Amino acid sequence: MKSAVETLNPTRVRLTVEVPFEELKDSLDAAYKKINQQVTVKGFRKGKIPARVIDQRFGRGAVLEEAVNDALPKFYTEAVNEAELNPLGQPDVDITELKDGETLNFTAEVDVRPALEIPDYSGIEVEVDAVEVTDEDVEKSVEQLRERFASTSPVERAAEDGDVVTIDLQAKVDGEVLEDGIANGVSYTIGSGELLDGIDDAVKGLSAGEEATFTSELKGGSAAGKEAEVTVKVTEVAKRELPELDDEFAQLASEFDTLDELKADSRKRLANMKQFDQATQAQERVLEKLLELVEVPVPEKLLEDEINTRKHNLEHHQLAQMGLTLDKYLEIQGKSAEEFETETREAAVKGIKTQFVLDELVKKENLNVNQEELTEHLMRRAASSGMSPDQFAQAVVEGGQVPLLVGEVARGKALAVVVEAASVKDTNGETVDLSDEDEETEAAAEETTTETTEG
Repeated sequence: MKSAVETLNPTRVRLTVEVPFEELKDSLDAAYKKINQQVTVKGFRKGKIPARVIDQRFGRGAVLEEAVNDALPKFYTEAVNEAELNPLGQPDVDITELKDGETLNFTAEVDVRPALEIPDYSGIEVEVDAVEVTDEDVEKSVEQLRERFASTSPVERAAEDGDVVTIDLQAKVDGEVLEDGIANGVSYTIGSGELLDGIDDAVKGLSAGEEATFTSELKGGSAAGKEAEVTVKVTEVAKRELPELDDEFAQLASEFDTLDELKADSRKRLANMKQFDQATQAQERVLEKLLELVEVPVPEKLLEDEINTRKHNLEHHQLAQMGLTLDKYLEIQGKSAEEFETETREAAVKGIKTQFVLDELVKKENLNVNQEELTEHLMRRAASSGMSPDQFAQAVVEGGQVPLLVGEVARGKALAVVVEAASVKDTNGETVDLSDEDEETEAAAEETTTETTEG
């Protein structure tokens, strides 16, 4: 077999392959064997029909077609390996010449990873938010904990803002009660905004046993997005009571003996969270600068496939779970269809460029992924997916996704290398040292690259 490569553009090549006919022998034998098992000829046992009889009865052309279809993938793969190409997607194959007993010639056009030149990235400079935890931040955190330990007690008065009411709901669309439009015994905190638009105004001022009707757009269910007439009946009004902020509360709500210890722990946790956010911000901004330094051509077909994948995942997974259509989502976001298309394309381009550049860095820096790193990444991905580690691992293995996870970890390590070499300062002008990558910062790098490439 002989092959040659013609570069059509930085991301697409054409392979020209010439195969001597004798190299088709194995595929021809396999074609005769396959046809032998599929057909019946009077006077011959199944599977024992001579090749010349098959040629006479069914045509030599049918045999050649079967043989070529069997052989093409093997010869294409050999040509790709010989040329040391990194193909993206399936090739467009064209048989240019097929002479029985002489030769098989074909061409294969395919997108390939572009050759990238990674420049010196040690001069990258970015600014990030300073890690500052104020007394107000601590008080807000403690107040949120206090809210979780609030108690309720029934009251015989009209409902007020902040009360917890027990309600029955009935929704009608076009005068008909929806099958899934009835809910009884629902607990709702007035002012929380967790149910339907307009419900707060409807229930405020109602006492137990009273009801009101209002109009609202349904957020989920069989009539999601439609205007409904909703009747709400209050069956109980309860007042929320917050515990006193004292040492006794600290002992109730935590492992600490005093309120001061609880506040100190809250301050520490908030600082850790802001440090993680700062690391993530640094990685995002360093990545932006890195992409600006590298010229990355993007294969058009790969881009279109990525755009379609992102749209499909958004519409049929993320939005479907929330009971939203794409049109409704755009309305809520205040975006036009054209703006959505532009943003999706830009995100897809960035995702592809990020993967190309970081994969090139992985090779350049000779980065490897060990079993411990892969396991830690798998645990984090499992937690974010809502699955147990065992369930997620099984799904990954069965779906053949292990190489994808390895790639995610490797790209995270590549980004961490660039961040370590970059100059990162906070808004106070202080140098931020991210060279000593701890587990959380490594996780932030993986999260940054995964979100960018997956969308």
